[in-house]
Formats: sequence, C-alpha cells, structure tokens
Amino acid sequence: MFNQAIEFLKESKNELSKVVFPPRNEIISSTIAVIVAVIFLSLFLGAVDVGLSNLMSSLVMR
Repeated sequence: MFNQAIEFLKESKNELSKVVFPPRNEIISSTIAVIVAVIFLSLFLGAVDVGLSNLMSSLVMR
C-alpha cells in the first residue's frame, strides 16, 4: 500500500512537469473578460427580475 502511494506521487510529479501554464497577460485578459461577462449578465438578469416582478405585481393588483 505504501509503495502504491509512492508510485502515485512519482507519477503525479511527472505529469505535473508536463503542464504548460498560460502567460500572465493571457490570465489577466481572461480574468477581465470573465468579470465583464459576470457584471453584464448580473445587470441583465436583475433587469429581467425587476421587470417580471413589476408585471406580476400589476397583474395581481387588478
């Protein structure tokens, strides 16, 4: 069991050495794109929520 754990750690280290990390500027631009998308979608969904709430309120008040 101990030998299997050691073998797993060796293989994990070997596989991790093959990983290619993206450059810093690519990470920053991707992060900015995600933040902008989240802000846009939250504003859109907030507007839809307010609109539907007002619609339901006007239908219930009749």
